[in-house]
Amino acid sequence: MGDPEHNDWEITHDQAVGTQIHRIIRERIVCTDLLPGVRLSEAELAKHFNVSRQPVREAFIKLADEGLLEIRPQRGTYVRKISVAAVLDARFVREAIEADIAGFVAKEPDAAFLARLEQLIAEQRKAMKGDARAFLKLDHDFHRCLAEVAGKTYAWKIVEDVRAQLDRVRYLSYFQFPMEEIIDQHVGIVSAITSRDPEQASAAMREHTREILHTLPDIARSRTELFDDADKIAPSP
Repeated sequence: MGDPEHNDWEITHDQAVGTQIHRIIRERIVCTDLLPGVRLSEAELAKHFNVSRQPVREAFIKLADEGLLEIRPQRGTYVRKISVAAVLDARFVREAIEADIAGFVAKEPDAAFLARLEQLIAEQRKAMKGDARAFLKLDHDFHRCLAEVAGKTYAWKIVEDVRAQLDRVRYLSYFQFPMEEIIDQHVGIVSAITSRDPEQASAAMREHTREILHTLPDIARSRTELFDDADKIAPSP
């Protein structure tokens, strides 16, 4: 079932138990700590978290709805393989929403907001070498910052809901991603926002969200055992 003794596998009293269990398991799947095919035990997790089986069951159902778990009646619950089709759909949704957000915030950016984006980019440079979790968390924070400043919380929730499959691929292919290029793309987005150029900001974001299209074919073919439809992927653009 993986390693339930991971430091992050802890729940607190400041949030609903089921919500926390869902978040913890989701993060472990996205970070590839739990790889496709791993079996999860409702009873073992309930014992680990010292809760009844009900919140674990609820978390399993939600994760299955998100395409991350497969519940097989009478057989068990397993981490699903990554769907190339789901990754491509998620990327499409992300581009459509985030390109508009970038254009929106470029209309009237304020100094504090721009300073925060610059800080996140600087932190990404420091985390660039060898720390996938830190780097990708900062990438996530960069994009969330844009959505929050734009006041597009519902739009961001949609992005959050679909990006799990995307992030699974990003963790798997971390060392294949051109880190410097990704940071340069962030710099380009901030530059367009600073210049109050909505069209360029949107275009820069579109280019950025398409980066995964270049690495997805290679990672899917090199790790076919983790994908359920790697044979259907188109060549890199």
